[in-house]
Amino acid sequence: MHVVATAGHVDHGKSTLVLALTGIDPDRWAEEKARGLTIDLGFAWTTLPSGAGIAFVDVPGHVRFLKNMLAGVGAVDACVFVVAATEGWKPQSEEHLRILELLGVDHGLVALTKVGLVDDEWRELARLDVIDRVDGTFLAGAPIVEVDAPTGSGVDELRAALDELLAATPTAADRGRPRLWVDRAFAARGSGTVVTGTLAGGALAVDDELAIIGRDHSRPVRVRALQSHQAAVDHVGPGRRVAVNITGASHGDVQRGDALVRADQWRPSRVVDASLTVLDALDHVVSRRGAFHAYIGSGEHAVRLRVLGAGGAGIQPGTTGLVRLHLPAAVPLLPGDRYVLRESGRGETVGGGEVLDVAPVLPASRAEPTRDLDRVVAERGWIAAAELDALTGESRPPTIGRWVVAPDALATTVDRLRAAVESAGPLGLDVAVLDERERAVLPTLDGVAVEGGRARPAAAADPLADHPFVAALAAAPFTPPEPNGVDRAELRELVRRGLVVERDGVWFAPAALDDAARVVARLLATNPDGVTVAQVRDALGTTRKHALPLLAHLDATGVTRRRGDVRIAGPKLPLL
Repeated sequence: MHVVATAGHVDHGKSTLVLALTGIDPDRWAEEKARGLTIDLGFAWTTLPSGAGIAFVDVPGHVRFLKNMLAGVGAVDACVFVVAATEGWKPQSEEHLRILELLGVDHGLVALTKVGLVDDEWRELARLDVIDRVDGTFLAGAPIVEVDAPTGSGVDELRAALDELLAATPTAADRGRPRLWVDRAFAARGSGTVVTGTLAGGALAVDDELAIIGRDHSRPVRVRALQSHQAAVDHVGPGRRVAVNITGASHGDVQRGDALVRADQWRPSRVVDASLTVLDALDHVVSRRGAFHAYIGSGEHAVRLRVLGAGGAGIQPGTTGLVRLHLPAAVPLLPGDRYVLRESGRGETVGGGEVLDVAPVLPASRAEPTRDLDRVVAERGWIAAAELDALTGESRPPTIGRWVVAPDALATTVDRLRAAVESAGPLGLDVAVLDERERAVLPTLDGVAVEGGRARPAAAADPLADHPFVAALAAAPFTPPEPNGVDRAELRELVRRGLVVERDGVWFAPAALDDAARVVARLLATNPDGVTVAQVRDALGTTRKHALPLLAHLDATGVTRRRGDVRIAGPKLPLL
């Protein structure tokens, strides 16, 4: 399936041509039928002789409805460019062609319509004029099919030409990142809210959990049902016209220009850096001054524009520069998305280009955006791999932990960590003071050992090995000495490693606590109703000052339980 847009000047027969090809009148409104003038987007579809499916987005040709035209051509694969032989090339022919080029459409053919109303000489002149007008554009060398839709002349030839065109036109890629720019939203009786658009980037399925991202909101929604070309489906891939019945939002909450996406895959942005190609026909430089509107997807956005670079000099007609666009609301964009820029004060199409960075980090005076992933990583230094994917649409395996890291940023972190380890003193660097990135880098450092939550040079001796205070505690297990003269940092580290146990301001060797538990167990074997502090003190040959914290530790660890003035057996009392 391919989605193809019509394009061309008003009253050149675009809708009539679509009707002749598909049997579907794309003009939906009574006013359109009464005036014979396409006002809004129309949609139709058919199957070509080869069996290939084709969907048409029929756009209005009148300049007053140009924003509607722009809403329809943002996600098409190709175009049928319509020029009436009776009138030839007109202003909107030129503007539509330039818009299609700015949006990156590069496949199409020309339908020379109303040939039944002119003689052979006039028809040939019209054909030669079209050839001249499209020279240097993507339509150069494209087939020009002469058609008279009311009589059916040339319609079969046009179908055959469309078959050849679509055979050479790539189908929409499935990147697992669906996005549907909403071009219609309405309430269907008995179904609720329905939104329509051309699906790109990925597939949708019934019961998918998605989000509608609009100009002032982001609402979670669920896919209740799907239709493509009026047929109910459970699953639909990219490159098709789709109607999505959603729950979670009323049709009044959704408008043209909103996007239906998987929320976790996108980082909607209000500031983007982009290229801007200014049209040759413009008679002035493009600078920040102007009432600009950017047409992105199916939406129209009033934007502030800043030309990038020192001084922000303007962009000359016929050249390409770099700009920063400030949008009025966050929009789910990716590098490579195309846009068209118009200036409402002059009522002219200025140019267009592609988005290069959806989350610029450098000031406008220094920014030089490209679509290169290395540039994105380098400007940020560190970026989570999942975040890089969301910002660029491209995946890269993590460099360290969960991050993709620029070489310079990684080298800086390594140097900083080495310096911190070397200056940390004999105990080493407390890993707890490091941030998440530094902790991820630490294990990669050669010559650095991490033990007990501290990092130190691998060749350095452990200052806590055979520490004299540990030996002193072991020598007097139940009458331990005070830690006089012991460095406080070393003492804390001894406790943290479990080499020393502190209870109520008294320090014990771990073995002393185990021995005390066994002594109390023997006392309770002969005194099951409980033992007093004095009995424990005497059995251990210690003082009340030391017996009380010992018993407090045994209570806390479940060896004993306190009942009044005595201790009884706890659930973890050792067996004799």
